[in-house]
Amino acid sequence: VVVGVVAFTILIIIIVVWYLKRRRSQTRRSQTSPSQVSNQDIENLLLQHGSLALKRYKYSEIKKMTKSFNDKLGRGGFGSVYKGVLPDGSLVAVKVLIETDSNGEEFINEVASISRTSHVNIVNLLGFCFDKNKRALVYEFMPNKSLDKFISSKECSIDLETLYKIAIGVAKGLEYLHTGCNTRIVHFDIKPQNILLDEELCPKISDFGLAKLCKKKQSIISMIGARGTIGYIAPEIFSRNFGGASHKSDVYSYGMMILEMAGARKFDEVETTGQSSLNYFPDKIYEQVVLGVTMKLNDNLVIDDKEEIARKMFLIGFWCIQTVPSDRPQMSKVIEMLEGSIQSIRTPPKPFLFSPTLSGNGFSSSLSTYVELEHSVDGPI
Repeated sequence: VVVGVVAFTILIIIIVVWYLKRRRSQTRRSQTSPSQVSNQDIENLLLQHGSLALKRYKYSEIKKMTKSFNDKLGRGGFGSVYKGVLPDGSLVAVKVLIETDSNGEEFINEVASISRTSHVNIVNLLGFCFDKNKRALVYEFMPNKSLDKFISSKECSIDLETLYKIAIGVAKGLEYLHTGCNTRIVHFDIKPQNILLDEELCPKISDFGLAKLCKKKQSIISMIGARGTIGYIAPEIFSRNFGGASHKSDVYSYGMMILEMAGARKFDEVETTGQSSLNYFPDKIYEQVVLGVTMKLNDNLVIDDKEEIARKMFLIGFWCIQTVPSDRPQMSKVIEMLEGSIQSIRTPPKPFLFSPTLSGNGFSSSLSTYVELEHSVDGPI
C-alpha cells in the first residue's frame, strides 16, 4: 500500500511539473508571438509590394553607419533622423523610429507607400531595419534639409522664383501619389517640414508615416482619429460635417503650404503689428491680395513677374483651401494653374467657417475653437 501511495504521489508531481512547464512555454510563446507576427507581416509586405530590391540592414549596421547615432539631423513625431555613411561612402539619412511594442503601423505605412513609388519628387528609400522593436529606414541624403528652413528663417532664404519651382515640384509629386501609382497614396501630412531639398533644391516629399493606401476610384477613406499637423489639416479630418477624408485633404494641406511659401507669414506680421492675428490672416489676404489682383487684371494694369508669381500662388492657395473638399481642384488642375497664366485663374471664393490663422510660431488655427464646440455638443469626433 505504501509503495502504491508513493508511486501515486510521484505521478502527481510529474503531472504538476509537466503542466507548469507547458503553461510557462505557452506564456513565453504568447509574449513573443506579436514580434514574430510583425516580422512575418514585414516579410509578406515586402513580397507583396515587390520591395525585395530594398536592402535589409541589421541594427548593428545601422549603428555603424550612423557612428552610434552621433549626427542628428532632426526629430519628428515618430522618431529621429541621423546622418549616415554607407560602406561605399554614400551619404544617407537614417530615420530611427521610436521603440514601441505596437504593430509598427508607421513603419509599415512608410515601407508600403514608398516602395510603390518612383518619382523625382518623392524621396528615395534605400533600405530598412526591422528587428523586433528596432526599426529604421534608410533614405537618400538631402543636403539642403527641409523647406521650412527656407521659409521660416530670415538667415536661410531663397528667391520667390525658386520657391515657385519648388511648389510646382511638390504638386507634381502629389499628383503622382494620387493618380500615378497603381494604388492611390494619400499622404495626410503635407507641410514644409516634410518637403526635403536636394543639392539643386529639387523638392522630395517625405515622411509617409501617416499615409493611407486606397483604390483610385475610392473617393472617401475610412480612418479613426485625426492625423496631420495643426494648421495644415483639412477641416473634414476633424468633422464629417465637411465631408469625408480623401486625397482632397492633401490638396488642402498643399494650399496652406503654398500660401506660406508665397509670403502669408510676412504679410500677417506686417498687417497685425500690435494686435492678435486670430481670424485676421485669411480675411486680409483674401481682400487685399486675391481681390486686389483681380481688380488689377480687370483694369488691365501691368503686374511685374515677381508680383505675378506671388499673387498666382495666393490665388491657387485659396482654391486649394476651400472648405468643401469637392470645391478644391485636383492636383493636375493645380499644376495646370501653376504653369499657366494668371489671367486664366478664376477668382476663388472666400473659404467660410474654417479660418486658418498665423501665429508667431507658425501656422495655428481657429479650428481648435470649432473642434471644442464639436466635442461639447456631439462628443468625440
